[in-house]
This record gives sequence, structure tokens and C-alpha cells, in this order.
Amino acid sequence: MAIKNVFVIGAGVMGNGITQVIAEAGYSVTMADIKDEFVQRGLAAIGKSLDRKIKKGTMTEDEKATVMGRIKTTLDNNDAKGADLVIEAAPEVLELKQKIFKQLDAVCKPDAILATNTSSLPVTAIADATRRPERVVGIHFMNPVPVIKGVEVIPGAKTTAKIVAASKEFVKSLDKEPCEAKDLAGFIVSRLVDVLMNEAIRCVEDGNKPEEVDKAMRLCCNFPIGPLELCDLAGADIVLHGTETMYAEFGERWAPAPLLKSMVKEGKLGRKTGRGFYDYTQK
Repeated sequence: MAIKNVFVIGAGVMGNGITQVIAEAGYSVTMADIKDEFVQRGLAAIGKSLDRKIKKGTMTEDEKATVMGRIKTTLDNNDAKGADLVIEAAPEVLELKQKIFKQLDAVCKPDAILATNTSSLPVTAIADATRRPERVVGIHFMNPVPVIKGVEVIPGAKTTAKIVAASKEFVKSLDKEPCEAKDLAGFIVSRLVDVLMNEAIRCVEDGNKPEEVDKAMRLCCNFPIGPLELCDLAGADIVLHGTETMYAEFGERWAPAPLLKSMVKEGKLGRKTGRGFYDYTQK
């Protein structure tokens, strides 16, 4: 199954990261969002990410220009009609994703693969919004996309083995490694890392300083980043949503920490709002 043209829905942190690695791998890719300002912000983020590679000496200006030249943008998901693969990276709202996939089902060619980057929502429920659930799959990239090597591939209840195999080969073509996961809330990565972040938040509730919690996990467990730093990077709202999704699936052991709920209500979401467990306004 030849994949040449890819369509990415979402120009945010995940969407522009996915777009970047796809373009770097030599594919033609279109990045879509609902507003031009979002698209332009996504393009700027890709440019800055590639500039860091130039600074490190791992990319030249000409190579950057070639990568950027492979990226098109649009505000219309109907432009996905010619794509071989569509990757949706919209907000973690099931109804929104189902609406997007229903639209994709109507416009995409019959042999296109429709993929969701969801980190916790059921792939099967998203696939059932289409008339081709056998061609729908989860391809879950990690943040930051250009850096993290692993990618979860999640078959839905009706996803064919052929689509799973093609998705894994695509992931490998990006110089990443696929990890197949069952279609249960949180899959593997979010299920494990969210419980760690939730318990780290409870440690703060119990009186531990955030910087001490993170330092302990970095130095004692050899983590590259502390769980509270990771929460700030992902966004407290995203962590809360994932935790609530798994609470609904697995029960009381997954109840979100009250501090996490209050931080979201107060708008202390982490890096994207300037304040989370740490202050980013001066950095």
C-alpha cells in the first residue's frame, strides 16, 4: 500500500510536530486547521524546530527549505480527498473526532487510511462514525513529536491486519518505532504515564514541593523529565481529560487528583498558559 500524500488535521503542538516529521521523511503533506492564524503559528513552530537542527549542525538551510517546500496548508478538510493517509490531531473530544471522521469518510478516496492521534479515546468509537471502520487506525505520536522515537499503533475492533501493517511501515519510514497497543482507554503509554502524573500531583497535595518530586524521579529513577514537568508540557487540561477517560473505564483507582482539577479551573495549564506547577512567564 503506497503512501505518498499525507493530510494532517490540526496545526497545534501535535499536528505541526507530526507534519514536520512527515515532511522530513520526504512525503508531501498538507496541514489543516480551522483558522489561518493557527496554521501560520504551526508553520512558524516547524520553522523554529528546523532552525534548532541547523544550529546543531544536523541540517542545512537548503535542507530546511526543501522540507518546508513539501508542506502545504489549508482551512478545508475537504482538501483531504487526494490523500493516501489522513492523520487527525484535533482536541481530545470524542464528538469532535467523530464529526471529523464522518466528513473524511465522505470526501476521502476509498483506499485511504484514516488515522487518529488520540491519546486516550477509543479508536473503535471514532471508526464507527465512518462506513469504513476497517480502514481506521490509531497512530499515536508522542510529544515532542520530532524527538520521541516511539509511536503507538492501535487497531480498532474492525481494523484489518493490512491497515495495521501499512501503518507500522509508515511509522518506520519516519525513522520511528511502532508499538502496537490494545484499544482500551489510554492504550499503553497514557495509561501508565497518566497514573504516574496523577500520583505525583497527589504528592504535591500531601505537601511535597513540585521541584523535589521531579528531582527525585529524574535522579533516583533516571527519568529524562519529571512527571510534573511532563504535565506542564502536555497541559493539565489534557492530563485531566485522559485521567477522567480512564476513570470512566477503570474505576476509582483512576480518580483525578483534586489539585489537578483545581489547576484546570484556574487556567494553570502549564507551558501553554505560562503557569502550571512552574512559572514559565520569565523563561
